[in-house]
Amino acid sequence: MGELTEFSLAHRAFLKSYRWRRNEPVPWSLLGQPLAECRLALVASAGFVLPGQEPFDGSIRGGDVSFRKIPSEAAADTLIDTHRSEAFDHSGLRTDPNLGFPIDRVRELAKSGRIGSIATSHLSFMGSITAPGRLVRDTAPEAAGWLVEDGVDVALLVPV
Repeated sequence: MGELTEFSLAHRAFLKSYRWRRNEPVPWSLLGQPLAECRLALVASAGFVLPGQEPFDGSIRGGDVSFRKIPSEAAADTLIDTHRSEAFDHSGLRTDPNLGFPIDRVRELAKSGRIGSIATSHLSFMGSITAPGRLVRDTAPEAAGWLVEDGVDVALLVPV
């Protein structure tokens, strides 16, 4: 984990003044079956898109709360970094997209039998959403509904 001093003055000022949202009680449910029998989906905030998909819109005040479906068969090296944040070095994500969207690791888990199956698609969101009201009200229920439709039992959340 980084130190606050590693950020620019502007980012430090933002982080100190930002009204962090609390989720209480924390939504939680026990897994109803062994992981080896579960269907897993990735839900990541790395802002990745595939060629031909619309990039996330970095100009939307408070953040772009939309998501992109990434098909399970997509090759990691085809993912395009459109994350708007300048608060971190993107070179690692560009070199190995699995750092922010570990699709190859999920395939390995399925192949080894650690998870039962992989969702038909995964969800890519933009991180750095500083006004999450629209995300909570509109986008999250839509995304959750899609995961339920696909028979997903467990989501691996990958925050960036």
